[in-house]
Amino acid sequence: MALAINIEPASPIPIHRQIYEAWQRGILSGRFAAGSRVPSTRELAVALAVSRSTVTQAYEQLISEGYLQAARGSGTFVCRQLPDRSLRTRAAVRLAPHHSLPPPLSRYGSGLSEDYPDEPRRPGFVCFSQWGPDLVQFPWMLWRRTLSRHLRHARRDVFDYASQVQGYEPLRREIAAYVSRSRAVDCTASQVIVVNGSQQGLDLCARLLFERGDKVAMENPGYPGAIHTFSAYGASLQPVAVDHDGLVCADLGRSARLVYVTPSHQYPTGVAMSLNRRLELLAWARRQAAVIIEDDYDSEYRYSGSPLPALQGLAQEVPVIYCGTFSKVMFPGLRIGYLIVPENLVEVFTRAKRLADNYTPILEQIALRDFIADGHLARHIRRMRRLYGSRREALLEALNRHFGGRATLRGDAAGMHAFVRIEDKALRERAERNKVQLRSAQACFMEGGDAHHYLFGFSSLTERVIRDGIRRIAGRNA
Repeated sequence: MALAINIEPASPIPIHRQIYEAWQRGILSGRFAAGSRVPSTRELAVALAVSRSTVTQAYEQLISEGYLQAARGSGTFVCRQLPDRSLRTRAAVRLAPHHSLPPPLSRYGSGLSEDYPDEPRRPGFVCFSQWGPDLVQFPWMLWRRTLSRHLRHARRDVFDYASQVQGYEPLRREIAAYVSRSRAVDCTASQVIVVNGSQQGLDLCARLLFERGDKVAMENPGYPGAIHTFSAYGASLQPVAVDHDGLVCADLGRSARLVYVTPSHQYPTGVAMSLNRRLELLAWARRQAAVIIEDDYDSEYRYSGSPLPALQGLAQEVPVIYCGTFSKVMFPGLRIGYLIVPENLVEVFTRAKRLADNYTPILEQIALRDFIADGHLARHIRRMRRLYGSRREALLEALNRHFGGRATLRGDAAGMHAFVRIEDKALRERAERNKVQLRSAQACFMEGGDAHHYLFGFSSLTERVIRDGIRRIAGRNA
């Protein structure tokens, strides 16, 4: 154990006394915890480049005064019960807290003026304020077996620095095939960059695709994670309205350098961008030489009709960055997302990824590749699509039963949350009284919006809990 003990050979204080006082101060201040093992006299003598007899002399005094105790055959330890004298002097040796002004921040740091933290689940509350995969339903045994198999037989390079910064190549091939089948994305494995969740993907886009002060068009309402990321990097955000067909392209103007959209299941309203509106957006981007970021965060969960083709697959001569994640279809702790970028941007995105964190953990990538290739992911998605669809129906039925025309649902039958406007001024107070967590959608609006918009997460709640939660906020008895 290496210790930061300073010895001054030129000091008039003997070295053994300096060692003694350093240990005494450390023990009294709590730096060296009671019961912790201390280095042997030989180890400390080597570390301090002093004679062993000098260290022994200091240790003997510490032991005699009750700061250290020697256990035969086990070593030397800090005493659990310190002498009365040390207890009386503890306050004198403890350093007073030092309050200093924070150092000046960069423009990026200064831009991080606020956060959008998730409210933690409160015990005993029905939680509509969060949504994500139902972790109880995930095939954990399959995942553990897949992960364990690779852990048992892994080569040493799996635990070393990864040479494939862009991502494990077999996984990139599976991702390319997966989005091609399910979303009509036009790409090869060479265009896939594996990232630590889609939020890192958005951060890389912000670093690489605009300068401070450039206009970035954003859906309004839109995803707070993107709003805060782009704002912190100095973008001049341009709110663009969303109607029943998605982003209103007529409001885009001519000065935006980049546009961020969630066309398959708009966040938060849930509407899907129509085909005509998609073509209109691509035509606008072509004229303006603008870049499109397409965030496809949960399109796997569509409960009626066929999946919609991605913007990326429709694009011709328009740079579209396609952003996807496995957090919603598997579990958030996996932290594997991906970007699909045009060929001429692969190199710079890979360099930026290396500077950000070198690479995404390889063992999980290897296991995920098998999980997809063996068909486990597709089967899991089909099963959860049926389950979440039933839960969404339970939410709609309960809202209609208890609120009728006062509750207006917007968006398609898709996703893991619902965007609802409820005309009821006492709703939040009643929810708190009856132990229901609600989330206002106001944080999604850069301008406009009101206190009557709510986001209802339903994917991780059973139908019984959903119905009970809506009954509670309506103020109805069981």
